[in-house]
Amino acid sequence: MSGIFDLLQGPMGEVIMDGISSQLGTDKSKAQSALSSAIPMLMGALKRNASDPSKASGLFEALMSKHDGSILEQAADIFGGGFVNEEVVEDGDKILGHVLGEKKETIALALSKKHGLDMNSAMNLLKMAAPVVMGMLGKQAREKQVQQPTDLTNIIGSMLGGHSQAREDMSLVERLLDQDGDGSIIDDLFNMGRKFFGR
Repeated sequence: MSGIFDLLQGPMGEVIMDGISSQLGTDKSKAQSALSSAIPMLMGALKRNASDPSKASGLFEALMSKHDGSILEQAADIFGGGFVNEEVVEDGDKILGHVLGEKKETIALALSKKHGLDMNSAMNLLKMAAPVVMGMLGKQAREKQVQQPTDLTNIIGSMLGGHSQAREDMSLVERLLDQDGDGSIIDDLFNMGRKFFGR
């Protein structure tokens, strides 16, 4: 199974990166570095959803009914021309709401700290990355003829391949999502940030 980073290193990935970097108004290398963290963060959140019976069925239904991988085939139209299709960005925002819930700002903050992005850029990057990740997952689920929602966890893990840094980012988001909601989550994030980001 080809990994998601294999996709991003090909011609399609170039189109996606050009659109994202233009939309963010940042250089391509910085956007690519940030996207390389955003993707496993999102996949870590998706893995948690797939592992939760109360959420797995909703994720499975979304993959089977909408996120079929067509976004990858339409990459030139969606990400070309120096901007990203607004409907895709709006869809990404909805995906973040379902997958991350009230923790989406926490994840955006982690991404912004790691890559020196402002919060708005980090959030927009997540919104643009989310439909791509869902499209790739939906495509793989169809190719593997997945029948059960909980079977998605194996696919998600295999999509990262052997990228150790990606797996660290996936682990980070799982830790962040495990933090309690007692109002001190931002403090928890910064304490964790010193460990993970060396700050």
